[in-house]
Amino acid sequence: MILETLKKEIANYSGELVDIRRQLHSEPELSWEEYRTTEYVYDYLSKLGIECRKTEPTGVIGELTGAKPGKTVALRADMDALSVEELTENLPYRSKEQGKMHACGHDAHTAMLLIAAKALVAVKGQLSGTVRFLFQPAEEVATGAREMVKQGAMAGVDNVFGMHIWSQSPTGKVSCIPGPSFASADIFNIRFTGRGGHGAMPQACVDASVMASSFVMNVQSIVSRTIDPKQPAVVTVGKMTVGTRFNVIAENAVIEGTVRCFDPEVRDHIEKQLEVYAKNTAELYGGTAEVEYIRGTQAVINEQESAHLAQAVAAEAFGENVLYREEPTMGGEDFSFFLDEAPGCFALVGAGNPEKDTQWAHHHGRFNIDEEALSAGAELYAQYAYSYLNKNQTN
Repeated sequence: MILETLKKEIANYSGELVDIRRQLHSEPELSWEEYRTTEYVYDYLSKLGIECRKTEPTGVIGELTGAKPGKTVALRADMDALSVEELTENLPYRSKEQGKMHACGHDAHTAMLLIAAKALVAVKGQLSGTVRFLFQPAEEVATGAREMVKQGAMAGVDNVFGMHIWSQSPTGKVSCIPGPSFASADIFNIRFTGRGGHGAMPQACVDASVMASSFVMNVQSIVSRTIDPKQPAVVTVGKMTVGTRFNVIAENAVIEGTVRCFDPEVRDHIEKQLEVYAKNTAELYGGTAEVEYIRGTQAVINEQESAHLAQAVAAEAFGENVLYREEPTMGGEDFSFFLDEAPGCFALVGAGNPEKDTQWAHHHGRFNIDEEALSAGAELYAQYAYSYLNKNQTN
């Protein structure tokens, strides 16, 4: 199933792979600001002879057509960094941008896919079909994938594959389970309005802080009492802004939170119930409530055949012992919008190593990766594409 030439090519490029990742790490760019990274990727692919185009305002789509006819497989890497201050000192490739860093591993994803592209060019004559490379902006704000789809990223694609470096797992371990992998991730904003006044005269007021507090205390019963307990769901209130002064009864209160789940019907139900709870709570105390529900990412649901292919490729390339099962996470991933367009799967590649201090959680200021994982990720990209295309070749 795997091609030994790809393994050798990527091994030969291991030093370059580390260099690319470190350069990208030292020059992080936030969502929709990845102009320098876009230019770097575009120039790199162009020098390889890969036909490519830029998406607006950032992002790159490259396409490599094999010598034989066949299907089209897309490989995706995200490129954006986070508004996080890097806390690791004396790191040679530490972020040069204050308050910005690659705290989630997207620098690694971009580097791995560039080297995978370079290796696939070397075996172009043995490819049956087309490999499309998607270098996506703005994953961290969950809008980049959807915008790339609008700009034709998935037109004609038969299958799509992506991955994420995973610091919670040992270096080189690979998980790609069929079914749910990442949850849908939505945002809700609720504004309670009462009638303000003097803190010494509550009888003349409608206290928005009481409405908001009551809502926060009761909203968890949506999950605990209206949803099948076999269906995972999370409702989190992350922020509450209320009041202006110690002796003024609050006229307004604003609550912000997030909803995570895997099932579309559960998602719909929670959205409706949030409005019911908010408006009924407000009415109980004599006020009003306005609810805004913003749908973010879809749930990432790995298609069974694709996930099994990724497992088989990883096992053959690195040995059966690399496979493990990462339980579905309530984290969000906008790779889901690519899966809306074509079947595919999303893998996790372990990069955690306490001896190298790379076990920190994603989005932490000390986040880093064990660079031994880079070659495994690059090879998994390349071998998945080769295996999928040659498995589905046409004459």
